[in-house]
Amino acid sequence: MKNEKTGALTIPATDDIRAAGVSGLDRRLARRVLELLDQPTLGVVLWDGHEIALPSTTPSLKAHIRDRGAFYGLVRNPSLHFGDLYSVGRVEVEGDLVEFLIAVYDGMGEKGRKSVLRRLHKLLTPRPRANTLNESRANIHHHYDIGNSFYELWLDSEYQQYTCAYFPDPTMTLEQAQVAKLEHICRKLELKPGDRVVEAGCGWGGLARYMARVHGAHVRAYNISREQVAYARERARAEGLADRIEYIEDDYRNMSGEYDKFVSVGMLEHVGPDHYRELGGVINRVLTANGRGLIHSIGRNKPELMNAWIEKRIFPGAYPPTLREMMNIFEPQNLSVLDVENLRLHYARTLRHWLARFESHADKIESMFDRSFVRAWRLYLAGSIAAFLTGSLQLFQVVFARPRDNQLLPSRAHLYK
Repeated sequence: MKNEKTGALTIPATDDIRAAGVSGLDRRLARRVLELLDQPTLGVVLWDGHEIALPSTTPSLKAHIRDRGAFYGLVRNPSLHFGDLYSVGRVEVEGDLVEFLIAVYDGMGEKGRKSVLRRLHKLLTPRPRANTLNESRANIHHHYDIGNSFYELWLDSEYQQYTCAYFPDPTMTLEQAQVAKLEHICRKLELKPGDRVVEAGCGWGGLARYMARVHGAHVRAYNISREQVAYARERARAEGLADRIEYIEDDYRNMSGEYDKFVSVGMLEHVGPDHYRELGGVINRVLTANGRGLIHSIGRNKPELMNAWIEKRIFPGAYPPTLREMMNIFEPQNLSVLDVENLRLHYARTLRHWLARFESHADKIESMFDRSFVRAWRLYLAGSIAAFLTGSLQLFQVVFARPRDNQLLPSRAHLYK
């Protein structure tokens, strides 16, 4: 069976599975996997209660595997199968979920040992779904059109930002840090009253509203999420900003007009590297001679596909690029990169706020969807924290301009005054 809201398989829970006895081969294989991970804090509890750990260790983090089918699914491809198995309770985690995932990421990453299993897992990881005009709309619908009321439970209340916040002061609330992020972007763009701004992928419209209200800009924002556009239009009308903001339900590839500023926050992950040159062409077409642009995106240090389960169940079509891959946007159009900032740890902090709010509404979310949905999103948020803390994921903000733009400020003082 399939949950229509998430696409997650509703695999029968543990009590519905006839657990076979544990063999000597099962135990040896479990021990070998732990040896390859080389993480003394990790242990495995098999479905007969037998615990596997590295010699002379007392692990504080344990994976309880409820049946043999779950165990061999994890061995074949943990990146793909762990999420579904955890979502339906065939795998449970004893101890802090984030710390457990950090240990696993470290064991499977560059710090871990090279192994045949790891190479096999990479071979079995499917390519992201395409991001053509038609497929992009389906991919975005899968994640963003599952109900505005769901996201309102755990995102910031004022601007409904589903992207990395900015914490120049670690004691900031989520609301304060999201406003700080919006202002940080506006300063990087050197936004002025009357500037014409085009935004690619506007979410629930918060950045456009901030630019219009606080900086007096006129914004045209493109988005292919039907529910987000409806929400954004209503908020703009309610706040008296409809004359300065136009939300367009359309793909970024169909942008038209001429603008002083181009901005994209959290959209590049959904573009796909095959379309970076196309995106660069769009930017070149719409940006004025002295225009400025900013792209804010999750990224990586080295090319690697998105976690297979997240790409399949949570973010279809997603791909986090490296900085070198992002240059395919700028180089063919002779656009000059002015500034690059990495906000990786800010995203880890943002996600901790989101996860805490998500957990505080877990019962309500379960009533809106089901238990496997709650477990899947708990894993997605916790796994994202782990990915940013271990450096598996980065968060890049890249500012760019035309090559003959000689009106550049002499320092970065304007960002911090």
